[in-house]
Amino acid sequence: MPFAINETMGQYSELFMLLAAGTYTVAFIAFAWDLAKSSRALRAIDLKAAEAAGTKVPAMAGTSAGSAAVADTVATNRVDSHLAGPVGRAERPSSSVAKRGGDASGAGQTADADMRYAAERRVPARVAVALTVLGVLIHAAGVITRAVGAGRVPWGNMYEFLTTGAFVAVAVFLLVLIRRDLRFLGTFVVGLAIIMLVAASVAYWTPVGHLVPALQSYWLIIHVSIAVLSSALFTLTFAMSALQLVQSHRQKTVAAGGADKLGFMRLVPSALSLENLSYRINAIAFIGWTFTLMFGAIWAEKAWGRFWGWDTKEVWTFVIWVVYAGYLHARATRGWTGTRAAWLSIVGYLCVVFNFTIVNQFFNGLHSYSGL
Repeated sequence: MPFAINETMGQYSELFMLLAAGTYTVAFIAFAWDLAKSSRALRAIDLKAAEAAGTKVPAMAGTSAGSAAVADTVATNRVDSHLAGPVGRAERPSSSVAKRGGDASGAGQTADADMRYAAERRVPARVAVALTVLGVLIHAAGVITRAVGAGRVPWGNMYEFLTTGAFVAVAVFLLVLIRRDLRFLGTFVVGLAIIMLVAASVAYWTPVGHLVPALQSYWLIIHVSIAVLSSALFTLTFAMSALQLVQSHRQKTVAAGGADKLGFMRLVPSALSLENLSYRINAIAFIGWTFTLMFGAIWAEKAWGRFWGWDTKEVWTFVIWVVYAGYLHARATRGWTGTRAAWLSIVGYLCVVFNFTIVNQFFNGLHSYSGL
């Protein structure tokens, strides 16, 4: 006898999703405020240090090597204590909180390469993370009530996949924050979560209901849960790769003596640091995606009597695997570093987005049961 659908719990779930989206929006504003406020504060510190040293630092521009060296000597200690502070645990200084690229006066400055927390507290960032924690708790309530209302795991259609995927992406981001100061990613990750929740509610809303027969299998839990987790990690690396491109362009501009028009990027680590961390996370996510592909094939054999049938969804899942495999191989053995590696990572994530949106919505096949 099938489980009775609890529509009331489904309505509570939708309310929780709305509240989570609202909380994330306020957190997004707080993260943006932190970037803007900290950028201005760092610039003011550099200006005061330069004045004390008898030099002049042009507003938001590169300076000469001579004046930069003098300003850097006076300013480094002050800047080191200002860049970052943790939320929710004891704060400790970093061994090297300011790495300077291009122009040492501070215009080309980037955050610490090891992405550790420093002693100085950034109040807007603390507020933003606290709001994100509140948002993810509300979001979790929405996911759980959806599961209770349906009597099953809450990822049986596009609406549920997007809402659950957004939750996992934010949760993974918060977990990584325990060890690394990645609050500069907050606007990207929380912003993407808001987009996913809005898309789920506007374009893919589906009332709580039973699974179609093809999805009534324990392989749904195994296959899709790993896919969601891998996609969440790919979301983080997508944000890092996008910032890597921006930071790389900024560092080259400042090193050439050009104007630094992206002051907020001073809170973001160097392009190389972003690339290295993105590579490590992509390697972990790739392993998860490999299992996604393998378990999907096993499930297909049990459901349809064959491991592989060149269904559109299967093909694009394999395309994603090939793109990220190429990225890892090219960077590890062929010397594809810098912007080329970043673009490959971005292309891989765009394939993920294409697979879970366009393929599900517009391509007919054995996987066309997303509730659209």
